[in-house]
Amino acid sequence: MFGMSLPVILSQLLLGLVNGSFYVVLALGLAVIFGLLNVINFAHGALYMLGAFVAWMGLSYAGVGYWTMLFVAPILVAAFGMIVERVLLRRLYKLDPLYGLLLTFGLSLMVEGLFRSAYGVSGERYAVPPSLSGVFDIGFMILPVYRAWVVAASLFVCFGSWFLIEKTRLGGRLRASTENPKLVEAFGINVPRMVTLTYGFGALLAAFSGVLAAPVVQVSPLMGSNLIVIVFAVVVIGGMGSIVGAIVTGLGLGVIEGLTRLVYPPLSDVVVFIVMAIVLIVRPAGLFGKRN
Repeated sequence: MFGMSLPVILSQLLLGLVNGSFYVVLALGLAVIFGLLNVINFAHGALYMLGAFVAWMGLSYAGVGYWTMLFVAPILVAAFGMIVERVLLRRLYKLDPLYGLLLTFGLSLMVEGLFRSAYGVSGERYAVPPSLSGVFDIGFMILPVYRAWVVAASLFVCFGSWFLIEKTRLGGRLRASTENPKLVEAFGINVPRMVTLTYGFGALLAAFSGVLAAPVVQVSPLMGSNLIVIVFAVVVIGGMGSIVGAIVTGLGLGVIEGLTRLVYPPLSDVVVFIVMAIVLIVRPAGLFGKRN
């Protein structure tokens, strides 16, 4: 690494930041669902895949462009997520969290199987929208405009989500509804509705990340299952349920992964799990997690 030029290192750092942008939005949705509902949502990868596929189907079958689907696809997937919460997950809240994990894992396999039978595993191409095509010449590298947009959109969504949950009245109601539901109900707040909205919001974040990823990767039924294990590692390192931890760790691990690919490429696929092992040994609750 010390023999490499500064432009090469900066280029790899920026590419790592782009990858981290996908991690951070996905991890944020996972952290929201676990932190507020205590549900280990293994269907998160399937929701990410659904977001990408809904955007692709909107363009392929109805001619609906990227900018419209960037809003429509997450809303449709969020509606699907809320139905899942009301019909299935709601029955499991008083049981061991393992039941929720098994249910969402089974749901993920079912959704993935349906799309595999319909579209195969080779993947579909989703073109970069014309308004985001082209490149930026930033001196040390040529950066595609779309990848710069991914970073900007991810940071905006992350800050907006943090502000919504931590600084607004609605966020306060969401947190209170999960921490002390009986007290909140005494004030006339519909707690089951708040819980459903929380799960829907996590699904919306996963689908938004999927739409962002569609022009970068092949839209495939396997795209979620290939990423979900890394995203779980990001959430564990940041601290299960920590919003700030998910944001900081997602971006940081993307950069670490990029630098590892530069120094020793074979290690880049497992460096996230090495970092997770070290963090759990030193701080079992995660970097930003609270000790029980």
